[in-house]
Amino acid sequence: MDSRVSELFGGCCRPVGGGGALRGRGGAGAGGGSRGKKKSGRNRGGKANNPPYLPPEAEDGNIEYKLKLVNPSQYRFEHLVTQMKWRLQEGRGEAVYQIGVEDNGLLVGLSEEEMRASLKTLRRMAEKVGADITILREREVDYDSDVPRKITEVLVRKVPDNQQFLDLRVAVLGNVDSGKSTLLGVLTQGELDNGRGRARLNLFRHLHEIQSGRTSSISFEILGFNSKGEVVNYSDSRTAEEICESSSKMITFIDLAGHHKYLKTTIFGLTSYCPDFAMLVVSANTGIGTTREHLGLAMALKVPFFIVVSKVDLCSKATGERTVKQLERILKQPGCNKLPLLVNSDDDAVTAAQQFAQSPNITPIFTLSSVSGENLDLLKVFLNILPPLTNSKEQEELMQQLTEFQVDEIYTVPEVGTVVGGTLSSGICREGESLVVGPTDDGKFLQLKVCSIQRNRSACRVLRAGQAATLALGPFDRSLLRKGMVMVSPEMNPTICSVFEAEIVLLFHATTFRKGFQVTVHVGNVRQTAIVEKIHGKDKLRTGEKAVVRFRFIKHPEYLKIGAKLLFREGVTKGIGHVTDLQAITTEENGVEETLGNGRLTF
Repeated sequence: MDSRVSELFGGCCRPVGGGGALRGRGGAGAGGGSRGKKKSGRNRGGKANNPPYLPPEAEDGNIEYKLKLVNPSQYRFEHLVTQMKWRLQEGRGEAVYQIGVEDNGLLVGLSEEEMRASLKTLRRMAEKVGADITILREREVDYDSDVPRKITEVLVRKVPDNQQFLDLRVAVLGNVDSGKSTLLGVLTQGELDNGRGRARLNLFRHLHEIQSGRTSSISFEILGFNSKGEVVNYSDSRTAEEICESSSKMITFIDLAGHHKYLKTTIFGLTSYCPDFAMLVVSANTGIGTTREHLGLAMALKVPFFIVVSKVDLCSKATGERTVKQLERILKQPGCNKLPLLVNSDDDAVTAAQQFAQSPNITPIFTLSSVSGENLDLLKVFLNILPPLTNSKEQEELMQQLTEFQVDEIYTVPEVGTVVGGTLSSGICREGESLVVGPTDDGKFLQLKVCSIQRNRSACRVLRAGQAATLALGPFDRSLLRKGMVMVSPEMNPTICSVFEAEIVLLFHATTFRKGFQVTVHVGNVRQTAIVEKIHGKDKLRTGEKAVVRFRFIKHPEYLKIGAKLLFREGVTKGIGHVTDLQAITTEENGVEETLGNGRLTF
């Protein structure tokens, strides 16, 4: 894929011929072929042209098939409860039950009475584990029976305890003036926009943003869903703490800048804040714009994305349809190879959420308005059901590792002291824990203590791998910190370097890429200018070519890992790749320093 992403950045691609977009109801992953009510004469075991099958049930994952749950014995009931606990653990607090489906995926369906009894049992099971259930959808199925039969899809969500709500991070990308901040304002404030940008005012952080109406910095907004799937936001005068307390699932939106001159901030938001998904916002009346470049960034960094076509109230239906077709054409091009899925109903939204998580090629497309509220509920249904990308096993493995916290933001808070914001890449961080932070300009690491932790603006005692938070460091001297540093466990021997090698693909360059060229390199939360020292096996590179290149940071050493994704740019020059080798500077050579306030004690 890497070698083809260049077509999204620089050159133009030819659209792929044939094949329409997948529209909502046709997806096999969620049983799209079984929704019709027309009798087709299928027999029980045979697969006809449009078979009533789902994929066979997987042992792992958070999806469970149950044919029926009518009056189970006590022993059977306890077994079902244990099974539900496992599915909830796999989905990190969420599970989906398909009632009326055999383990091999055959859609048998249940009568009205059997379905009522099965849902009653499922509700009892959920109460036993402290969860709530929400019916996502019901579908009639064709099966050899004169009695109407249907299957029911149910979302089971565990009520959070100890603040362990499910947290998904969604980066918001799109062209300038496409309505990104307004859409977030409507979702998080619970009020529609007035057509003149009132909804976005609460999201802006600077006066010039309010005056120009354009985002220039990275801001965070939260949208919660409770255990019953209801939206929890700032409406009814709720505070951030109340939203966190009432929510079982939290969507953290990372609002990024759309204007081209703020591109470095947008790239930093994508590389540093580790979003689970990206939401690409396109204005229906102005078309694609720089969306192609943002689409290329998301693909280069392998961030799954879905598309929202906004401002459909400002243009005719034909103009909106033309924008959607334009997007579908881009998504099907060889550099993308995506399958568009246009969402027009609640049923489509449920299908889109499930298929989007299962298949990296599916790209849901929503068309909505922040002023009229048209189709806004479909996006909320999608976000409510959207499952996490990592399961509990991967999460546990990350938590077993040593602590590593990426420093993305630095603040000074009155009566609190120095505060850093960022993401815990691995391990567990607790209040009162001692860590080391670095590297400094001369490659040293400094000792510090975590005084308190806040997550989504509410106090938190323990931070787990993959979670974003702010850490208060007390009297630690802010001038010793910078973005791109890491806070790690003292037992870790961090690899820092000024010189590293990476295998790269040059996505776009006007002429030739040579030794001595300077580029801005983005690796995770690291952003620094580097100079090209050597191109292995070649004198120069042209657009689309691959090579192993040696870079040298021009200011200070950085903490890097082999295999980390890399993105570099300079003007119109862009490239991606991954780190293959480090010329490490050991911390023994540089020493560790202990800092107390402004004084330093080297040891």
